[in-house]
Amino acid sequence: MTAQKKPKGRAPQSRVQQFLRRLGPGLITGASDDDPSGIGTYSQAGAQLGYGIGWTMLLTFPLMAAIQEISARIGRTTGQGIAGILCRHYPSWLLYPIVALLFLANTINIGADLGAMADAVKLLVGGTNTAYVVAFGVLCVLVTVFMNYDRYVMVLKWMTLSLFAYLAALLAAGVDWSAALIGTVVPQVTWSGAFFTTLVAILGTTISPYLFFWQAAQEAEDQRAHRRDKPLVAAPKQAAKALQRIRADTLTGMAFSNVIALAIILTTAATLHKAGITSVESSAQAAEALRPIAGNFAFALFALGIVATGLLAVPVLAASAAYAIGEACQWPTGLSLKPREATAFYATLTAATALGMGLTLTPLDPMRALYWSAVINGVVAVPVMIVMMLITAQPRVMGKFTITGWLRRLGWAATLAMALCVGAMIAGWFVA
Repeated sequence: MTAQKKPKGRAPQSRVQQFLRRLGPGLITGASDDDPSGIGTYSQAGAQLGYGIGWTMLLTFPLMAAIQEISARIGRTTGQGIAGILCRHYPSWLLYPIVALLFLANTINIGADLGAMADAVKLLVGGTNTAYVVAFGVLCVLVTVFMNYDRYVMVLKWMTLSLFAYLAALLAAGVDWSAALIGTVVPQVTWSGAFFTTLVAILGTTISPYLFFWQAAQEAEDQRAHRRDKPLVAAPKQAAKALQRIRADTLTGMAFSNVIALAIILTTAATLHKAGITSVESSAQAAEALRPIAGNFAFALFALGIVATGLLAVPVLAASAAYAIGEACQWPTGLSLKPREATAFYATLTAATALGMGLTLTPLDPMRALYWSAVINGVVAVPVMIVMMLITAQPRVMGKFTITGWLRRLGWAATLAMALCVGAMIAGWFVA
C-alpha cells in the first residue's frame, strides 16, 4: 500500500517571519523619522561635536518609544486618530490652531526633504533640481493616492531597508570605536550655546508631532482595514494581542530609528569632525563633504540614503497632515479608501506635497524654512503631548485601557523634556 501524499499547503512561518509580519506602523514611523531633514540635523551634530554627542540617542530612545507607543495605543483603542479625538472631546480653539500649525510645519518639511533629495541626485548624476523635485513630488502623490493600501504599506516596510545604507557608510568611515563607545554611553556636556542648540535640534527631530498623528491614524486605519479587528473599547478581548504587537512594533521601529541616527552621527564625527569640517547645513552637503574624506563609496551610500528616506518620509508627512485636517473636519479619511471615497482627504495630501514642491521654487532659504519648521514642530508638540497624556488617563475616551505605570511616567518625562527644550530655545532668542 502506498502512502497517501499530503496536500500541499503554505509552509509554516518561522518565528522571525512571524515577527516581521507583525511590524507595521511603528517600524514605518521610526524609519520616516530619519528623513533628509533629520539626516541633516544628525550630520551637523556629528560634524560639530564629534563622538561626544552620541549619548543623546540613548537619552531619546526611551522617551521617543514611550510617546509613540502612547500614540499607537490611542489609535488602536479608540479607532480614531489624535485629531479625531480632539474634535470630539476638546474645544475647537485648541483643535484648529494645532492642526493648522501641523499642516504648515509638515508642508515646510516636505519642501526641505524634496530639496535635499533633488540635491542628492544632482550630486550623483547631475541635472537640474527643479526637475527632480517635481518628479519626486509627483511620484510620492501618485503612489500614495492610487496604490492598494495593503500593497502600499508593504512598500513602505520594504523601503525601511534603505536605511541600512547608513550602517554601510559607517563601516566605511574609519570610526575610532573606543572613542565612539565612550561618546555613546558617557554623557559629555559642553556648556555652550552651540551645544544646547544642537541638543534642542536633536530632541525636536526625534520627537515630532507628525509622528504622533501618523502612528495613531495608522493604527486606527489598520484596524478598519481588517474586518475582524475592532477598537479595543468595543472589543476588549483583542487587547492583549494588540497591545503586545504595538509594543514590539514601536520598540523595534524606534530602536531602528535611533541606531541609524547614531550611525549618521558617528560617520560624520569620524570624517567631517576629524577633518575640521564643523558646519553642515544640509544632508546633501554632508554627503558631498564625505567624498574627499571617506571616498566615493561612503559618499554614494550617504546620497542614495537621502533619496530613499525621502521617498519614505514625504508620503508620511503629507498623509499625517491629511489625517489631521480630515479628522478635524470630520471628512472620510484613510489611505485604504479609494480617491472617490475620500476626495477631500486625498486633495489635502496632494496640496501639502504641491505646496512643499512650490517652496523649493521660491527664494526662501531652505535652511531657514527648516529651522522655522523645527520651531513650529517644537511649539506644537508640547500642547499635543500634554493633551495626549490627559486623553490616556480618561476612561470616557480609553475605556478600561487608560495608560498607567512606567509608560505614563515616561510619557510625561518626554513631554517635560520637550517643554524644557522649547523653553531653552525661546530663552536663547532673547539671550542672542
